[in-house]
Amino acid sequence: MLALGALLLLPGHGLWFDELFTAEVGRLPLGDILTAIRDGEGVTSYLAGVPPSYNAPYYVVVHAWMSVPGLGGDSALRVLSLLATAGGLALITRAVARLGGTATGVLTGLLLAASPLLLEHSVEARSYGLTVLATGAAALGLVRWLQEPPRGLVLFGLAGAGMGLGHWYAVTVLAAFVVAAIVLRGRRALPVVLVGAAAALPVCLLVALNVLNGTGSRNAEHLRDTDGRLVGYAVEAWAGGRTPLLVLAVGLAVIGAVRGGGTQGRELRVLGLAWTCVPLLLLLAAEFLRPVYHPRYLLAGLLGLGVLAAAGAVAAPRGARTPLAGLLLACALLTSLPLADREPRERADDLVRMLAGLQVAGEPVVAADQRSAIGLDHYVRTLAPRLRADLVLPPDDAPADADRVWLVRRLIDGVPEPTDDDGILEDAGLRLTDERTFRGTQTRLVLQLWEAGP
Repeated sequence: MLALGALLLLPGHGLWFDELFTAEVGRLPLGDILTAIRDGEGVTSYLAGVPPSYNAPYYVVVHAWMSVPGLGGDSALRVLSLLATAGGLALITRAVARLGGTATGVLTGLLLAASPLLLEHSVEARSYGLTVLATGAAALGLVRWLQEPPRGLVLFGLAGAGMGLGHWYAVTVLAAFVVAAIVLRGRRALPVVLVGAAAALPVCLLVALNVLNGTGSRNAEHLRDTDGRLVGYAVEAWAGGRTPLLVLAVGLAVIGAVRGGGTQGRELRVLGLAWTCVPLLLLLAAEFLRPVYHPRYLLAGLLGLGVLAAAGAVAAPRGARTPLAGLLLACALLTSLPLADREPRERADDLVRMLAGLQVAGEPVVAADQRSAIGLDHYVRTLAPRLRADLVLPPDDAPADADRVWLVRRLIDGVPEPTDDDGILEDAGLRLTDERTFRGTQTRLVLQLWEAGP
Protein backbone atom coordinates (compact mmCIF):
# COMPACT_ATOMS: atom_id res chain seq x y z
CA MET A 1 0.00 0.00 0.00
CA LEU A 2 2.76 2.44 0.93
CA ALA A 3 4.76 1.59 -2.19
CA LEU A 4 1.83 2.00 -4.55
CA GLY A 5 0.64 5.14 -2.77
CA ALA A 6 4.10 6.71 -2.98
CA LEU A 7 4.10 5.99 -6.72
CA LEU A 8 0.82 7.85 -7.10
CA LEU A 9 2.11 10.79 -5.07
CA LEU A 10 5.30 11.21 -7.13
CA PRO A 11 3.81 13.59 -9.76
CA GLY A 12 3.04 16.07 -6.97
CA HIS A 13 -0.34 17.18 -8.30
CA GLY A 14 -1.91 20.13 -6.51
CA LEU A 15 -4.86 19.75 -4.19
CA TRP A 16 -8.38 19.85 -5.62
CA PHE A 17 -11.46 21.44 -4.09
CA ASP A 18 -12.29 18.81 -1.45
CA GLU A 19 -8.64 18.54 -0.40
CA LEU A 20 -8.26 22.32 -0.38
CA PHE A 21 -11.23 22.46 1.95
CA THR A 22 -9.44 20.02 4.25
CA ALA A 23 -6.31 22.18 4.24
CA GLU A 24 -8.17 25.43 4.81
CA VAL A 25 -10.30 24.08 7.66
CA GLY A 26 -7.47 22.14 9.33
CA ARG A 27 -5.21 25.18 9.64
CA LEU A 28 -7.78 27.15 11.63
CA PRO A 29 -7.73 27.40 15.44
CA LEU A 30 -9.48 24.45 17.04
CA GLY A 31 -12.10 26.69 18.62
CA ASP A 32 -13.10 28.08 15.22
CA ILE A 33 -13.40 24.56 13.78
CA LEU A 34 -15.63 23.40 16.63
CA THR A 35 -17.80 26.51 16.37
CA ALA A 36 -18.28 26.00 12.64
CA ILE A 37 -19.24 22.36 13.23
CA ARG A 38 -21.72 23.29 15.96
CA ASP A 39 -23.36 26.19 14.12
CA GLY A 40 -23.20 24.80 10.59
CA GLU A 41 -21.38 27.87 9.33
CA GLY A 42 -18.67 28.22 6.74
CA VAL A 43 -15.12 28.99 7.76
CA THR A 44 -14.43 31.70 5.14
CA SER A 45 -16.44 34.43 3.43
CA TYR A 46 -16.50 32.63 0.10
CA LEU A 47 -17.55 29.30 1.68
CA ALA A 48 -20.31 30.68 3.88
CA GLY A 49 -22.66 27.90 2.79
CA VAL A 50 -20.08 25.10 2.99
CA PRO A 51 -19.45 24.25 6.66
CA PRO A 52 -17.51 21.24 7.92
CA SER A 53 -20.32 18.78 8.55
CA TYR A 54 -20.71 14.99 8.34
CA ASN A 55 -17.02 14.13 8.59
CA ALA A 56 -16.41 16.97 11.01
CA PRO A 57 -14.19 14.92 13.41
CA TYR A 58 -11.76 14.39 10.52
CA TYR A 59 -10.94 18.11 10.52
CA VAL A 60 -10.09 17.94 14.22
CA VAL A 61 -7.64 15.10 13.47
CA VAL A 62 -6.19 17.07 10.56
CA HIS A 63 -5.78 20.10 12.81
CA ALA A 64 -3.79 18.02 15.29
CA TRP A 65 -1.70 16.51 12.46
CA MET A 66 -0.92 19.94 10.96
CA SER A 67 0.06 21.25 14.38
CA VAL A 68 3.06 18.91 14.43
CA PRO A 69 6.18 20.77 13.22
CA GLY A 70 6.96 19.85 9.62
CA LEU A 71 3.53 18.37 8.87
CA GLY A 72 1.64 21.47 7.78
CA GLY A 73 2.18 21.04 4.03
CA ASP A 74 -0.09 19.66 1.33
CA SER A 75 1.86 16.42 0.91
CA ALA A 76 1.67 15.72 4.64
CA LEU A 77 -2.13 15.76 4.45
CA ARG A 78 -2.07 13.09 1.78
CA VAL A 79 0.54 11.09 3.64
CA LEU A 80 -1.80 11.02 6.65
CA SER A 81 -4.44 9.31 4.53
CA LEU A 82 -1.92 6.89 3.04
CA LEU A 83 -0.50 5.88 6.42
CA ALA A 84 -3.99 5.40 7.84
CA THR A 85 -5.04 3.26 4.87
CA ALA A 86 -1.93 1.09 5.15
CA GLY A 87 -2.57 0.67 8.87
CA GLY A 88 -6.17 -0.29 8.21
CA LEU A 89 -5.14 -2.94 5.70
CA ALA A 90 -2.61 -4.35 8.16
CA LEU A 91 -5.38 -4.73 10.73
CA ILE A 92 -7.72 -6.34 8.18
CA THR A 93 -4.91 -8.72 7.17
CA ARG A 94 -4.47 -9.74 10.80
CA ALA A 95 -8.20 -10.17 11.37
CA VAL A 96 -8.71 -12.34 8.28
CA ALA A 97 -5.57 -14.38 9.03
CA ARG A 98 -6.91 -15.24 12.49
CA LEU A 99 -10.08 -16.65 10.93
CA GLY A 100 -8.90 -18.08 7.64
CA GLY A 101 -5.17 -18.61 7.91
CA THR A 102 -2.09 -16.61 6.99
CA ALA A 103 -2.39 -17.14 3.24
CA THR A 104 -5.95 -15.80 3.15
CA GLY A 105 -5.05 -12.84 5.34
CA VAL A 106 -2.00 -11.82 3.31
CA LEU A 107 -3.81 -12.23 -0.01
CA THR A 108 -6.66 -10.10 1.32
CA GLY A 109 -4.26 -7.33 2.31
CA LEU A 110 -2.42 -7.42 -1.01
CA LEU A 111 -5.62 -7.46 -3.03
CA LEU A 112 -7.11 -4.52 -1.16
CA ALA A 113 -3.83 -2.61 -1.47
CA ALA A 114 -3.99 -3.02 -5.26
CA SER A 115 -7.73 -2.25 -5.50
CA PRO A 116 -8.17 0.76 -7.83
CA LEU A 117 -10.99 2.36 -5.83
CA LEU A 118 -9.13 2.11 -2.52
CA LEU A 119 -5.77 3.07 -4.01
CA GLU A 120 -7.17 6.19 -5.65
CA HIS A 121 -8.64 7.53 -2.44
CA SER A 122 -5.78 6.45 -0.18
CA VAL A 123 -3.69 9.38 -1.42
CA GLU A 124 -6.29 12.12 -1.11
CA ALA A 125 -6.50 14.50 1.80
CA ARG A 126 -9.93 13.28 2.82
CA SER A 127 -11.31 11.09 5.59
CA TYR A 128 -11.36 7.75 3.73
CA GLY A 129 -7.95 6.62 4.99
CA LEU A 130 -8.92 7.12 8.61
CA THR A 131 -12.23 5.36 7.94
CA VAL A 132 -10.35 2.33 6.57
CA LEU A 133 -8.10 2.37 9.64
CA ALA A 134 -11.08 2.38 11.98
CA THR A 135 -12.83 -0.33 9.95
CA GLY A 136 -9.78 -2.58 10.15
CA ALA A 137 -9.53 -2.04 13.89
CA ALA A 138 -13.24 -2.82 14.38
CA ALA A 139 -12.90 -6.01 12.32
CA LEU A 140 -9.94 -7.14 14.41
CA GLY A 141 -11.82 -6.33 17.61
CA LEU A 142 -14.76 -8.44 16.46
CA VAL A 143 -12.49 -11.36 15.52
CA ARG A 144 -10.78 -11.23 18.90
CA TRP A 145 -14.18 -11.33 20.58
CA LEU A 146 -15.26 -14.29 18.46
CA GLN A 147 -12.18 -16.23 19.46
CA GLU A 148 -11.54 -15.07 23.03
CA PRO A 149 -14.59 -13.29 24.49
CA PRO A 150 -14.82 -10.73 26.02
CA ARG A 151 -11.43 -9.71 24.60
CA GLY A 152 -11.76 -7.26 21.70
CA LEU A 153 -14.99 -5.57 22.81
CA VAL A 154 -13.30 -2.30 23.77
CA LEU A 155 -11.40 -2.16 20.48
CA PHE A 156 -14.58 -2.97 18.59
CA GLY A 157 -16.52 -0.22 20.34
CA LEU A 158 -13.91 2.52 20.00
CA ALA A 159 -13.07 1.66 16.40
CA GLY A 160 -16.77 1.29 15.54
CA ALA A 161 -17.38 4.83 16.76
CA GLY A 162 -14.39 6.00 14.72
CA MET A 163 -15.80 4.37 11.58
CA GLY A 164 -18.99 6.38 11.65
CA LEU A 165 -17.24 9.59 12.65
CA GLY A 166 -14.79 9.13 9.79
CA HIS A 167 -17.59 8.76 7.25
CA TRP A 168 -21.15 8.16 8.30
CA TYR A 169 -21.81 5.60 5.54
CA ALA A 170 -19.34 3.34 7.39
CA VAL A 171 -21.96 2.84 10.10
CA THR A 172 -23.53 0.34 7.67
CA VAL A 173 -20.35 -1.76 8.01
CA LEU A 174 -20.63 -1.53 11.78
CA ALA A 175 -24.15 -2.93 11.39
CA ALA A 176 -22.70 -5.72 9.23
CA PHE A 177 -20.24 -6.68 11.96
CA VAL A 178 -23.07 -6.85 14.51
CA VAL A 179 -25.13 -9.01 12.14
CA ALA A 180 -22.15 -11.35 11.71
CA ALA A 181 -21.82 -11.68 15.49
CA ILE A 182 -25.52 -12.48 15.86
CA VAL A 183 -25.43 -15.12 13.13
CA LEU A 184 -22.35 -16.75 14.63
CA ARG A 185 -23.13 -16.54 18.34
CA GLY A 186 -26.88 -16.01 18.64
CA ARG A 187 -27.90 -14.75 22.08
CA ARG A 188 -24.31 -14.72 23.22
CA ALA A 189 -23.76 -11.80 20.81
CA LEU A 190 -25.70 -9.44 23.10
CA PRO A 191 -22.49 -7.68 24.29
CA VAL A 192 -21.53 -6.98 20.67
CA VAL A 193 -25.03 -5.69 19.94
CA LEU A 194 -24.91 -3.33 22.91
CA VAL A 195 -21.37 -2.13 22.17
CA GLY A 196 -22.27 -1.70 18.49
CA ALA A 197 -25.31 0.40 19.41
CA ALA A 198 -23.17 2.55 21.69
CA ALA A 199 -20.56 2.93 18.92
CA ALA A 200 -23.25 4.10 16.48
CA LEU A 201 -24.52 6.74 18.89
CA PRO A 202 -21.82 9.40 18.19
CA VAL A 203 -22.43 9.41 14.45
CA CYS A 204 -26.20 9.47 15.02
CA LEU A 205 -25.73 12.55 17.19
CA LEU A 206 -23.48 14.10 14.52
CA VAL A 207 -26.11 13.52 11.83
CA ALA A 208 -28.78 14.98 14.12
CA LEU A 209 -26.60 18.04 14.75
CA ASN A 210 -26.22 18.62 11.03
CA VAL A 211 -29.94 18.28 10.47
CA LEU A 212 -30.67 20.75 13.27
CA ASN A 213 -28.12 23.34 12.14
CA GLY A 214 -29.42 23.29 8.58
CA THR A 215 -26.64 21.44 6.77
CA GLY A 216 -28.36 18.05 6.64
CA SER A 217 -28.76 17.98 2.84
CA ARG A 218 -25.44 19.54 1.89
CA ASN A 219 -23.72 17.71 -0.99
CA ALA A 220 -26.86 15.66 -1.60
CA GLU A 221 -26.79 16.80 -5.23
CA HIS A 222 -23.69 14.62 -5.74
CA LEU A 223 -25.60 11.45 -4.87
CA ARG A 224 -27.06 9.39 -7.72
CA ASP A 225 -30.24 7.36 -7.99
CA THR A 226 -29.28 3.98 -9.47
CA ASP A 227 -32.85 2.77 -10.08
CA GLY A 228 -32.19 -0.36 -8.05
CA ARG A 229 -28.80 -1.12 -9.65
CA LEU A 230 -26.73 0.07 -6.72
CA VAL A 231 -25.10 -3.31 -6.06
CA GLY A 232 -23.92 -3.65 -9.66
CA TYR A 233 -22.61 -0.10 -9.76
CA ALA A 234 -20.79 -0.59 -6.46
CA VAL A 235 -19.03 -3.78 -7.55
CA GLU A 236 -18.13 -2.18 -10.87
CA ALA A 237 -16.60 0.79 -9.02
CA TRP A 238 -14.57 -1.54 -6.80
CA ALA A 239 -13.17 -3.18 -9.94
CA GLY A 240 -12.33 0.14 -11.53
CA GLY A 241 -14.88 -0.49 -14.25
CA ARG A 242 -12.75 -3.30 -15.74
CA THR A 243 -14.61 -6.47 -16.68
CA PRO A 244 -11.75 -9.00 -16.11
CA LEU A 245 -11.21 -7.92 -12.49
CA LEU A 246 -14.95 -7.64 -11.89
CA VAL A 247 -15.74 -11.13 -13.20
CA LEU A 248 -12.76 -12.75 -11.46
CA ALA A 249 -13.39 -11.02 -8.12
CA VAL A 250 -17.12 -11.75 -8.07
CA GLY A 251 -16.57 -15.38 -9.14
CA LEU A 252 -13.99 -15.95 -6.44
CA ALA A 253 -16.15 -14.11 -3.90
CA VAL A 254 -18.95 -16.61 -4.55
CA ILE A 255 -16.51 -19.47 -3.98
CA GLY A 256 -15.25 -17.72 -0.84
CA ALA A 257 -18.79 -17.36 0.46
CA VAL A 258 -19.36 -21.10 0.01
CA ARG A 259 -15.96 -22.65 0.79
CA GLY A 260 -13.75 -19.88 2.19
CA GLY A 261 -11.63 -20.92 5.15
CA GLY A 262 -12.22 -24.61 4.54
CA THR A 263 -14.31 -26.77 6.84
CA GLN A 264 -13.37 -24.64 9.87
CA GLY A 265 -13.94 -21.30 8.13
CA ARG A 266 -17.62 -20.61 8.84
CA GLU A 267 -16.72 -17.51 10.84
CA LEU A 268 -14.73 -16.08 7.93
CA ARG A 269 -17.51 -16.83 5.47
CA VAL A 270 -20.18 -15.23 7.62
CA LEU A 271 -18.04 -12.17 8.31
CA GLY A 272 -17.16 -11.74 4.65
CA LEU A 273 -20.76 -12.15 3.51
CA ALA A 274 -22.11 -9.74 6.11
CA TRP A 275 -19.35 -7.22 5.41
CA THR A 276 -20.12 -7.29 1.69
CA CYS A 277 -23.90 -7.65 1.60
CA VAL A 278 -25.34 -5.82 4.61
CA PRO A 279 -24.02 -2.31 3.69
CA LEU A 280 -25.17 -2.69 0.08
CA LEU A 281 -28.61 -3.95 1.09
CA LEU A 282 -29.07 -1.17 3.64
CA LEU A 283 -28.17 1.47 1.07
CA LEU A 284 -30.34 -0.20 -1.55
CA ALA A 285 -33.26 0.06 0.88
CA ALA A 286 -32.38 3.69 1.63
CA GLU A 287 -32.54 4.44 -2.08
CA PHE A 288 -36.31 4.07 -1.93
CA LEU A 289 -36.31 7.28 0.11
CA ARG A 290 -33.64 9.30 -1.69
CA PRO A 291 -30.52 8.91 -3.88
CA VAL A 292 -27.59 7.60 -1.84
CA TYR A 293 -25.02 6.29 -4.33
CA HIS A 294 -21.51 7.65 -4.68
CA PRO A 295 -18.68 5.14 -5.29
CA ARG A 296 -16.20 6.43 -2.73
CA TYR A 297 -18.88 6.64 -0.05
CA LEU A 298 -19.23 2.85 -0.24
CA LEU A 299 -15.51 2.22 0.20
CA ALA A 300 -15.59 0.76 3.73
CA GLY A 301 -18.29 -1.74 2.78
CA LEU A 302 -16.60 -2.82 -0.44
CA LEU A 303 -13.56 -3.98 1.54
CA GLY A 304 -15.62 -7.08 2.29
CA LEU A 305 -15.61 -8.04 -1.38
CA GLY A 306 -11.82 -8.26 -1.24
CA VAL A 307 -12.05 -10.50 1.81
CA LEU A 308 -14.40 -12.93 0.05
CA ALA A 309 -12.42 -12.90 -3.22
CA ALA A 310 -9.17 -13.72 -1.39
CA ALA A 311 -10.91 -16.48 0.57
CA GLY A 312 -12.23 -17.91 -2.68
CA ALA A 313 -8.78 -18.01 -4.29
CA VAL A 314 -7.32 -19.82 -1.28
CA ALA A 315 -10.29 -22.22 -1.21
CA ALA A 316 -9.58 -23.42 -4.77
CA PRO A 317 -7.96 -26.84 -5.33
CA ARG A 318 -4.36 -26.85 -4.15
CA GLY A 319 -2.80 -26.73 -7.60
CA ALA A 320 -4.95 -23.77 -8.65
CA ARG A 321 -4.48 -21.60 -5.56
CA THR A 322 -1.24 -19.89 -6.49
CA PRO A 323 -2.21 -19.27 -10.15
CA LEU A 324 -5.60 -17.88 -9.11
CA ALA A 325 -4.07 -15.66 -6.42
CA GLY A 326 -1.46 -14.40 -8.89
CA LEU A 327 -4.10 -13.76 -11.56
CA LEU A 328 -6.31 -11.88 -9.10
CA LEU A 329 -3.46 -9.64 -7.96
CA ALA A 330 -2.26 -9.11 -11.54
CA CYS A 331 -5.74 -8.03 -12.66
CA ALA A 332 -6.00 -5.60 -9.72
CA LEU A 333 -2.56 -4.10 -10.41
CA LEU A 334 -3.18 -3.78 -14.15
CA THR A 335 -6.53 -2.11 -13.46
CA SER A 336 -4.83 0.34 -11.07
CA LEU A 337 -1.86 1.00 -13.35
CA PRO A 338 -3.48 3.96 -15.20
CA LEU A 339 -3.72 5.79 -11.86
CA ALA A 340 0.06 6.33 -11.99
CA ASP A 341 -0.40 8.49 -15.12
CA ARG A 342 -3.58 10.24 -14.05
CA GLU A 343 -3.97 13.93 -14.70
CA PRO A 344 -4.41 16.40 -11.82
CA ARG A 345 -7.98 16.93 -10.70
CA GLU A 346 -7.40 20.67 -10.46
CA ARG A 347 -4.54 23.00 -11.39
CA ALA A 348 -4.95 26.00 -9.13
CA ASP A 349 -1.27 25.66 -8.16
CA ASP A 350 -0.13 25.97 -11.80
CA LEU A 351 -2.44 28.93 -12.29
CA VAL A 352 -1.00 30.77 -9.29
CA ARG A 353 2.56 30.11 -10.45
CA MET A 354 1.80 31.60 -13.85
CA LEU A 355 -0.12 34.48 -12.33
CA ALA A 356 2.82 35.32 -10.07
CA GLY A 357 5.00 35.75 -13.16
CA LEU A 358 2.49 37.89 -15.08
CA GLN A 359 0.78 40.12 -12.52
CA VAL A 360 2.21 43.51 -11.65
CA ALA A 361 1.83 44.75 -8.08
CA GLY A 362 -1.36 46.77 -7.75
CA GLU A 363 -3.31 44.86 -10.38
CA PRO A 364 -6.36 43.21 -8.76
CA VAL A 365 -6.58 39.42 -8.81
CA VAL A 366 -10.25 38.49 -8.56
CA ALA A 367 -11.78 35.07 -7.79
CA ALA A 368 -15.16 34.82 -9.47
CA ASP A 369 -16.53 31.73 -7.69
CA GLN A 370 -16.02 29.38 -4.73
CA ARG A 371 -13.69 26.89 -6.41
CA SER A 372 -11.51 29.60 -7.85
CA ALA A 373 -11.46 31.40 -4.52
CA ILE A 374 -10.30 28.47 -2.39
CA GLY A 375 -7.57 27.56 -4.88
CA LEU A 376 -6.31 31.13 -5.06
CA ASP A 377 -6.54 31.63 -1.31
CA HIS A 378 -4.55 28.49 -0.57
CA TYR A 379 -1.83 28.72 -3.19
CA VAL A 380 -1.33 32.46 -2.88
CA ARG A 381 -0.51 31.81 0.76
CA THR A 382 1.79 28.86 0.08
CA LEU A 383 3.35 29.75 -3.29
CA ALA A 384 3.02 33.48 -3.96
CA PRO A 385 2.43 35.54 -0.80
CA ARG A 386 3.15 38.80 -2.63
CA LEU A 387 -0.20 38.46 -4.43
CA ARG A 388 -2.11 38.61 -1.16
CA ALA A 389 -2.39 42.41 -1.15
CA ASP A 390 -4.14 42.39 -4.53
CA LEU A 391 -6.38 39.37 -3.96
CA VAL A 392 -10.16 39.92 -4.12
CA LEU A 393 -12.30 37.02 -2.86
CA PRO A 394 -16.10 36.57 -2.88
CA PRO A 395 -18.45 38.02 -1.87
CA ASP A 396 -16.41 41.07 -2.98
CA ASP A 397 -16.74 41.85 -6.68
CA ALA A 398 -14.14 43.02 -9.17
CA PRO A 399 -13.14 46.68 -8.63
CA ALA A 400 -14.45 49.16 -11.19
CA ASP A 401 -11.53 51.59 -10.95
CA ALA A 402 -8.60 49.48 -12.20
CA ASP A 403 -7.07 49.56 -15.71
CA ARG A 404 -5.98 45.90 -15.60
CA VAL A 405 -7.77 43.11 -13.73
CA TRP A 406 -6.90 39.42 -13.51
CA LEU A 407 -10.04 37.31 -13.21
CA VAL A 408 -9.95 33.62 -12.20
CA ARG A 409 -13.04 31.55 -12.79
CA ARG A 410 -14.32 28.01 -13.30
CA LEU A 411 -15.41 26.61 -16.64
CA ILE A 412 -18.63 24.58 -16.74
CA ASP A 413 -19.13 22.65 -19.99
CA GLY A 414 -16.47 24.87 -21.54
CA VAL A 415 -18.27 28.10 -20.59
CA PRO A 416 -17.14 30.42 -17.75
CA GLU A 417 -19.44 30.29 -14.75
CA PRO A 418 -21.51 33.51 -14.98
CA THR A 419 -20.92 36.10 -12.25
CA ASP A 420 -21.54 39.81 -11.64
CA ASP A 421 -17.88 40.53 -12.39
CA ASP A 422 -18.37 40.51 -16.17
CA GLY A 423 -20.93 43.30 -16.08
CA ILE A 424 -18.89 45.35 -13.62
CA LEU A 425 -15.75 45.16 -15.74
CA GLU A 426 -17.60 45.88 -18.99
CA ASP A 427 -19.36 48.88 -17.46
CA ALA A 428 -15.95 50.16 -16.31
CA GLY A 429 -14.73 50.09 -19.91
CA LEU A 430 -12.56 46.98 -19.63
CA ARG A 431 -12.50 44.20 -22.19
CA LEU A 432 -11.17 40.67 -22.22
CA THR A 433 -7.74 40.66 -23.90
CA ASP A 434 -6.15 37.36 -22.83
CA GLU A 435 -7.35 34.00 -21.55
CA ARG A 436 -5.44 30.91 -20.40
CA THR A 437 -7.11 27.63 -19.51
CA PHE A 438 -5.92 25.17 -16.84
CA ARG A 439 -7.66 21.85 -17.39
CA GLY A 440 -8.10 19.30 -14.63
CA THR A 441 -10.12 16.12 -14.58
CA GLN A 442 -12.41 17.52 -11.87
CA THR A 443 -12.26 21.28 -12.38
CA ARG A 444 -11.30 23.50 -15.30
CA LEU A 445 -10.04 26.94 -14.37
CA VAL A 446 -9.43 29.91 -16.64
CA LEU A 447 -7.23 32.96 -16.04
CA GLN A 448 -8.55 36.04 -17.81
CA LEU A 449 -6.93 39.46 -18.26
CA TRP A 450 -9.31 42.41 -18.58
CA GLU A 451 -7.82 45.72 -19.73
CA ALA A 452 -9.05 49.21 -20.45
CA GLY A 453 -9.15 49.97 -24.14
CA PRO A 454 -10.96 51.88 -26.89
